[in-house]
Amino acid sequence: MSDPARSPGTASPGGPASPSAGPGGPASPSAGPGGPASPSAGPGGPASPSDSPSLPGLPGIGPETMAEVPAESSQVLISTTPGIEDTNATTALYERNGEAWTEARRFVGHHGGNGWREDRKEGDRTSPIGVFALTDAGGYLPDPGSKLPYTQDDALRSGAAAVYGEDWADVFSYVIAINYNRAAGTPPTDDTRPMGWDAGGKIWLHVDHDSPTQGCVTMQAEDMEFLLRTMDPERTPHIIMGPADAIGR
Repeated sequence: MSDPARSPGTASPGGPASPSAGPGGPASPSAGPGGPASPSAGPGGPASPSDSPSLPGLPGIGPETMAEVPAESSQVLISTTPGIEDTNATTALYERNGEAWTEARRFVGHHGGNGWREDRKEGDRTSPIGVFALTDAGGYLPDPGSKLPYTQDDALRSGAAAVYGEDWADVFSYVIAINYNRAAGTPPTDDTRPMGWDAGGKIWLHVDHDSPTQGCVTMQAEDMEFLLRTMDPERTPHIIMGPADAIGR
């Protein structure tokens, strides 16, 4: 979902109409709360370099970016595009056993309609570049067996339908909050923004709607269900986001 309006009962182009509603929708959904969820991350922003021993490298990820992934993390999503203005994102899940990373699954979907940006602003329809923890999940559907804490919220369906139309009422069936400018350990719909309102919020992983978003990253419903059952808080899951040249630094 993306940058909901400040006042209850209203919605911005990126979010449903209730304070509990989240991102996502047709041609321009999604942006949501953000804030790191691990000791290595700062309030609501990208993870900061860990003092722990360095991790083995991930495909396409440079040393500067890799240093922001906590050494204890053994599940990492990489969501990327060839160029900074591209909007068709490829997201891959990597899992580490010992010193080796293995690609577990690959997903296709979209991200911000205006591409990527390191210092994104509310309503600019860009997705943030960086490394962010994944700690909280939810959706309007019942918990499918999520390992992450899951908050079921009936308002997500009506909110999506009110903003995007009934054809897109299922985009928030399942969501995983990306810890950009949000308070970890809260439901995805929580409006706390440690970096302030202007940085935007409610950046989520959610169900694809065949079009770019206002900041969120999307994939098919079955892929979201797979992630919910797979991402394990004991493995300190994170997501690396951005165009190839930025995350290759």
